[in-house]
Amino acid sequence: MSTLTNRTPSNKKWWALAAITLAVLAVGIDQTVLSLALPTLARELHASNSDLQWFVAAFSLALCAMLLPAGLLGDRFGRKKMLLVALVIFGVGSLACAYSTTPAMLISARVLLGLGAAFLAPLTMAVLSVVFEEKERTMAVGIWGAANFLAFPIGPILGGWILTKFWWGAVFLINVPVVILAIVAVSLLVPESRSEKRPGLDPLGVLFSSAGLVGLTFGVIQAGQHGWGDARTLVPILVGALLMVVFALWEGFLGRRQPGKALVDLDLFRSTRFTWGTILAAFSIFAMSGLLFTLPQFYQAILGTDTMGAGIRLLPMIGGLVIGAVASNRLAARAGAKGTAALGFALLAVGLLAGTATTAGGGFGFTAAWIAVAGAGMGLAIAAAASGALGALPSDRSGMGSAVMQAVQKIGLPFGTAILGTIFSNVYRAHLDVSGLGDQAASAVQRSVFAGLATASALKSAPLLDMVRTAFMRGMTGMLWVCGGTAAACVALTVIFLPGRATHTVGDAVVAPHGQSVE
Repeated sequence: MSTLTNRTPSNKKWWALAAITLAVLAVGIDQTVLSLALPTLARELHASNSDLQWFVAAFSLALCAMLLPAGLLGDRFGRKKMLLVALVIFGVGSLACAYSTTPAMLISARVLLGLGAAFLAPLTMAVLSVVFEEKERTMAVGIWGAANFLAFPIGPILGGWILTKFWWGAVFLINVPVVILAIVAVSLLVPESRSEKRPGLDPLGVLFSSAGLVGLTFGVIQAGQHGWGDARTLVPILVGALLMVVFALWEGFLGRRQPGKALVDLDLFRSTRFTWGTILAAFSIFAMSGLLFTLPQFYQAILGTDTMGAGIRLLPMIGGLVIGAVASNRLAARAGAKGTAALGFALLAVGLLAGTATTAGGGFGFTAAWIAVAGAGMGLAIAAAASGALGALPSDRSGMGSAVMQAVQKIGLPFGTAILGTIFSNVYRAHLDVSGLGDQAASAVQRSVFAGLATASALKSAPLLDMVRTAFMRGMTGMLWVCGGTAAACVALTVIFLPGRATHTVGDAVVAPHGQSVE
């Protein structure tokens, strides 16, 4: 049986990666641009605050609901084929968003976008696991990961320019040429692959996993709006967690009774390389989520830049990510996945902890330096950890294994943002003294730094302005300590738990990373 890697010329593999990167970038840009467009959408579509929340939530819920089924369908019917279907869905969803005339239409279109993204996320990663050999995969995964983060500066820069020059629907239409280019590139450059033994469909597994992931994600979204102690937060999280437990029990039962029929092969988790590679990649995203949460606010509220300027100032972090991703391959060849990931987490910790020394009047130079270091650490860590996990996947389940990895990470990002955002908000409010303000002004100051600055400006109060800025910097510092501490803990976890070997155990057999049925 031939392998995909042996039949794929070296230069074509990297062009295939470029095609995959376009697909990933299209999804990322859409998510970042939407946040810029919300004020415009509220005005043009007469959308309520609840509508605005659902514009964001509809995408996330649809994505989480379809992640695991998407991996299964890719393994069963062909990963390239399902990638092309997903790109078409995403393109149609983008057109539907652009020409929506009511909030309900836009919410429906966002669901369609989420369904397309649910296939793109795991299947692009699955293709990497079968196209690239172990010695090349670390760099490929690093570039793939950098593409995910590249959207954070590109989205605000491009979206900010579009919103000032063109009709609001153009922020969604920019996805269309990217999607068309990605369809052409994937069609020409990405070879088809599927599981030799087609997995079963497992409808109960799909139901339990989709409902569980949706419950967890919806609960986290509610936490950002109502707090962690609110019933609107706790009920969906608890129900979602219970459904995921039921899902795990069902998959274990089905896997024993009818091997190959389960949605997720729980034997994957017998591989410490897959398990810890997945966990560590999720932790790296958790640590960086705090940075992505506070930096745009810091640039706009404290340094006084606009949205486009905030996007430009994220470029040092992206530059660090790219450098880390490119360097990861050579480092992994010498130090292995364990050494490379440990170095990456160490750099990430150094960068984040150095950020705690940032001051409101310190300028951009120091900030650019430490976010670049953090970005380089992130590039090394996520490339090595995710590549190690991918290398542990049996070739016939690379789509499903990638979907499991993505599910963990997609849940980890909103959890990280919600948890770290809560830490930030608590520290921010703890350093505010609103006793001399009226109820309305006090509430505004405590709500956010932007509302606080607006209130101080309206009251023409220099002391209040300084207090709000100081409180923000204290909140940011407290959150960076947590992020840096998480990254430092990951150094130890990497050294203790992450294996460096390229083979893995599934069931009772030692399986090499490749061995793929290819068309």
